[in-house]
Amino acid sequence: MTDAAPKPAANPRHKWYIVHAYSNFEKKVAEQLRDQAKQQGLEDAFSEILVPTEDVIEIRRGKKVNAERKFFPGYVLVKMEMTDEAYHLVKNTPKVTGFLGAAGGTKPLPVSEREVQNIIGQVEEGVERPKPTIRFDIGE
Repeated sequence: MTDAAPKPAANPRHKWYIVHAYSNFEKKVAEQLRDQAKQQGLEDAFSEILVPTEDVIEIRRGKKVNAERKFFPGYVLVKMEMTDEAYHLVKNTPKVTGFLGAAGGTKPLPVSEREVQNIIGQVEEGVERPKPTIRFDIGE
């Protein structure tokens, strides 16, 4: 399962980037990126914003509970055209610490389409079968 924006027609200038966000704020960051892009008229610069998640079964207080777990806590995948405006929109979004692969204020390097498709494939495979996670409380 992923939290994704609707897919417009593919733009060859759009590349995948990984945005580093505060942990547990990934969905909020994705939502804010969509809202700010719309407000600033930069919707065309962004084609997809993903927070890869999977459903897991956790045992809490002796009962099985379905829960959602993030594949990459603290990271949001963004398919965008790297313009100055789009770059600054992402960098200035609250709870965003920066791009993965951007050292010393340089423009970040894109992630290959193949790598992102591998991630999406793992997410979709995980949707088919919830995985149990075992958590223990103190004293168990």
